[in-house]
Amino acid sequence: MQVMGISGLPGSGKSLVSDLATEKGAIIVSMGDIIREEAKKRGESTKDTARNLRAEHGEYIVSELTIKKIKKLQDEGNENTIIVEGIRSPQEVNMFKENFENFIILSIFANPTLRFERLQKRMREDDSKDYNEFLKRDQMELDFGIGTVIALSDKIIINESDLESYTEKINEFLKEVNL
Repeated sequence: MQVMGISGLPGSGKSLVSDLATEKGAIIVSMGDIIREEAKKRGESTKDTARNLRAEHGEYIVSELTIKKIKKLQDEGNENTIIVEGIRSPQEVNMFKENFENFIILSIFANPTLRFERLQKRMREDDSKDYNEFLKRDQMELDFGIGTVIALSDKIIINESDLESYTEKINEFLKEVNL
């Protein structure tokens, strides 16, 4: 079973990669979903939960929970490719590389203005409607180390053109990794 990661700032286009990979049989494990599930249990915002989890259990808790979930899938005999969506720090990358042979990172890049426009359209509960709040969220992600993850990725896809071109780039990548 191959395990790989996807990284990128909010609104960059990670979800479309996940959707297309799922159509080809991959299983998506979203680090953001793990935080959202925990936030719901705690009655906190996702931003507060992301910070609080790390303060309570160490900065690697989200990756630890994700690795645990993937290993459970492996123990159940799952042979599908698993894609970890939402990796944010170089330390998380190192943990995945220590736990999964040939682990690679795909990062998606799009400029801030375009990403903000996309977030306005998707309207997920943790998406800011205010541009300054959006920039603060970007800074929080950068403080976690996502810029380093993106810079050191095995592959980067620029998502600043039309949907058809972006979909083509994703499909080319999925073919490269035999998915």
